[in-house]
Amino acid sequence: MHIAEGVLSAPVLGAGAATAAFGIWLGLRRLEESRLILAAVLAATFFLGSLVHVPLGPGSVHLLLGGLAGLFLGWAAFPVIFIGLLLQAVLFQFGGLLVLGVNTCIMAVPAVLLGLLLRPVLNRGGRMALAAGFAAGTGAVLGMALLAAWALALTDQGFLAAARLIVVANLPVAAIEGIVTMFVVAFLRKTRPDLLTGSMGLERRGASC
Repeated sequence: MHIAEGVLSAPVLGAGAATAAFGIWLGLRRLEESRLILAAVLAATFFLGSLVHVPLGPGSVHLLLGGLAGLFLGWAAFPVIFIGLLLQAVLFQFGGLLVLGVNTCIMAVPAVLLGLLLRPVLNRGGRMALAAGFAAGTGAVLGMALLAAWALALTDQGFLAAARLIVVANLPVAAIEGIVTMFVVAFLRKTRPDLLTGSMGLERRGASC
């Protein structure tokens, strides 16, 4: 879900860059050393997921997995998503460097917010954990689509039709993403249940921050 260069206005680009910079700074401060490997794996998964396109109707879709990053990393989803988008922009010209801040916010903000909301549900285990996984995957895609549409609408009212199309086109992606994230949670319940407990840096820390 990349917005291309030359589409958004300067104020929207500036606001996106500032918000992304703050999110990355906070995410790096909240990233625990024990979660560095997990963060690297999720960054690689996010990067590779966007390269595997699955035909759907007249077009194609690909996994985003932002909800998964937000659920397991919290604020650290910001730098993880930023790195993935940076590599995509540099290596494959997806999006662009000037719009990198906005694209990071579009994908990271819903992921982090859903992590804040659903992490306590995930910690309960059982069917609640599966529900949290589905909600994180689905909600992240819908949130990304809405933020992308909002960015376009703020730039020019002429983009409203395109903004609505973005939201509608991502409805099937949201369902698929929710199912995939739910299965990942189910798999980790059996193999790495320790990843399903704790706050993952979602809460405020004390003086160490």
